Amino acid sequence: MKYRIIFTDIDGTLLDANRGISAFTEEQIKNIKGDTPFILVSSRMPRQMTYFQEQLDDIGQSMIAYNGALVLHENKVIDSTEISLEHLKSLVDFNEAQENSVHLSLYHGDEWTVEEMDFWAQREQHNTRVTPEVRSNRETLDRWSTEKKGAHKVMCMGEAPLIDRIFDFMQQHFGDHLHLYRSKDTYIEIADRKVSKLTGINSLLNAMGGDISLSEAIAFGDNYNDIEMIKAVGMGVAVENAREELKAVAKHITAHHKEDGVGRFLREIYPQLR
Repeated sequence: MKYRIIFTDIDGTLLDANRGISAFTEEQIKNIKGDTPFILVSSRMPRQMTYFQEQLDDIGQSMIAYNGALVLHENKVIDSTEISLEHLKSLVDFNEAQENSVHLSLYHGDEWTVEEMDFWAQREQHNTRVTPEVRSNRETLDRWSTEKKGAHKVMCMGEAPLIDRIFDFMQQHFGDHLHLYRSKDTYIEIADRKVSKLTGINSLLNAMGGDISLSEAIAFGDNYNDIEMIKAVGMGVAVENAREELKAVAKHITAHHKEDGVGRFLREIYPQLR
């Protein structure tokens, strides 16, 4: 089977122990990307992904950000799905009633706003190499109301019992409209329920002309939000550190992300890399 396009998650999949792309994996990607597009698919914002496109000499390459809520192709937005201001206001109201016990990061496109540079904001800044704008949640929602836009993603971060409280509230009131994804017990990533990494991939393939099918795609992942994508493509690959639920649906399991799992698989499957 000839695979014509590659999609990969970033954190916990493509990146090594130093949160970068290793020299070995970089070499494998650069040796095939002229013939086979290599697309980043992540819950990150675009600015947190372009750093890696620069490393791969791929600036301007298509990307799927915010778990599929924002899809870019040829430097243009081809799909954008936002959380409504109504839902955002309910979340901010609830958190304020809880004395702002949980950190909220609000994202739209390349905007990232936080109320203060607290422990959570500093950790995200360190992990992603991007600095947020400090602005109250109320001011952000007021601006977005004037600009008639919502959020591509909200990140809630805090101690596990407080995150549980936020999760229960949002699930009870907005579970039919929003996807609440917990990558850790101290995190909730919120997006519109209609989007996923797979919807983003489908949008991108259509924008590219529709002549590449899912069966001709490779995808790499490690976590729950990768399961749908891994199941749908022709070659779904789980890294060794992946969730067991993802490994169960993958067609292949490669090495740990800290041991160049993506690069090793590419070297195995593409003869020109050997």
